[in-house]
Amino acid sequence: MQRSQQRAETPPGHVVVIGGGIAGLAAAHRLVATGLRVTLLEATDRLGGKLMTGEIAGVQVDLGAESMLARRPEAVALAEAVGLGDRLQPPATATASLWTRDALRPMPKGHVMGVPGDPAVLGEVLSPEGLARIAEERDLTPTPVGDDVAVGAYVADRLGREVVDRLVEPLLGGVYAGDAYRISMRAAVPQLFEAVKEGGPLLDGVRRIQERAAARQQTGPVFQGIAGGIGTLPAAVGDAVRAQGGEILTETPVLGLTRTETGWAVRTDTRTITADGIVLATPAWSAGTLLAAESPAASAELSGVEYASMALVTLAFRRTDIEAYEALSGRSGFLVPPVDGHTIKASTFSSNKWQWVADAAPDLFVLRTSVGRYGEEDHLHREDEELVAVSLRDLAAATGLTARPVDTEVTRWIGGLPQYPVGHLTRVARIRDEVAKLPALRVCGAVYDGVGIPACIASAHRAADEIASEIIATPTLVRGTGSEAGQ
Repeated sequence: MQRSQQRAETPPGHVVVIGGGIAGLAAAHRLVATGLRVTLLEATDRLGGKLMTGEIAGVQVDLGAESMLARRPEAVALAEAVGLGDRLQPPATATASLWTRDALRPMPKGHVMGVPGDPAVLGEVLSPEGLARIAEERDLTPTPVGDDVAVGAYVADRLGREVVDRLVEPLLGGVYAGDAYRISMRAAVPQLFEAVKEGGPLLDGVRRIQERAAARQQTGPVFQGIAGGIGTLPAAVGDAVRAQGGEILTETPVLGLTRTETGWAVRTDTRTITADGIVLATPAWSAGTLLAAESPAASAELSGVEYASMALVTLAFRRTDIEAYEALSGRSGFLVPPVDGHTIKASTFSSNKWQWVADAAPDLFVLRTSVGRYGEEDHLHREDEELVAVSLRDLAAATGLTARPVDTEVTRWIGGLPQYPVGHLTRVARIRDEVAKLPALRVCGAVYDGVGIPACIASAHRAADEIASEIIATPTLVRGTGSEAGQ
């Protein structure tokens, strides 16, 4: 009986989560469910990171990420857990195109991130010379991949540059805003990396991937959105964290972390908070700065992570002004290969893709373009009006659209996406090895296990579970009461 009372009176461990993007929020949500005390600190005045809604012509739309992979369970499960299950929606249309070789061409089917299993699907995208180059692959000597290899370099070596430049590059660029000739195959397309390690022609490896996927008989949509915008998810997760007793503080930048005899001291701009555990859910440069004193090796690795910046240009048109443009009908949007020399890298026809956008504004047609890739970020220094103008110019060239928008919104994401060059997963392993030497501290977010929303949530759950296990298994860590000093 005395032991039972002693356990009940022991204060729960206190975990501070630093960073209020979807990874930090998911970590906090996971931690409060274990009974631990949680304080989430976010430097800016809002939660969500790259998940954000805003208004265009009075209509709420996503100004950041707009969809999440539904074939992975983490994001859909979190949305359901915080009461958004009835608002999950698949795209109303997923008929995308490629704007290449001076025309909008149907997106080929039957490929793995642009790498085909059957070259016949590329007939409208590649030139006859490009198709002939693919046919040469069976006569080539094997291309070694070692511990890792760049997606673009490997595919170009096997199938020719045209496959990379006109299909792999825009698809990978849509995910990473990066350069396919630098992006790690092992990190970005792991199923392809495992297939090519098995040996044999690349086309055969892609077909094996497709056969295994068919054997799993996955059903349901590949992607999901949320009515009202993916950007509504962070607020719902934040509300759920608070409802379970968690504390969330915005406009609270963390200036330093210091180990103490019983845990950690977290120094903000106004006070110091004691904690038994820390989850660092910040971009690499911020995590590196905070770990500089306690883990110089991890800090140095994090400082080497590069980022790409981009801008989203959201445009609203009157439907009566765009009815003549057949290229806008029935499509979810289009991707743009960099090799074609245009400014925009993609356009999403939001009113076609998401039924909730069409329902919210039946008299409007909302679309958006994206501008900026890794190493090509000069465009982001232009004024908003210039970015709108270049977007309209490229839209006119691609679709014939010459109507003028009734409203525009430019959103810049500076340092928005971490880059995954060759060797990235080895770098991540080194970071985690160094961080694991610190008591009850873990890292999570887009840097480590993938840039998509489900991957960020999975990374957060891993960090939260490891922290909870360590604190619960080590009673000496559970001494802090979340006290504050320096107020």
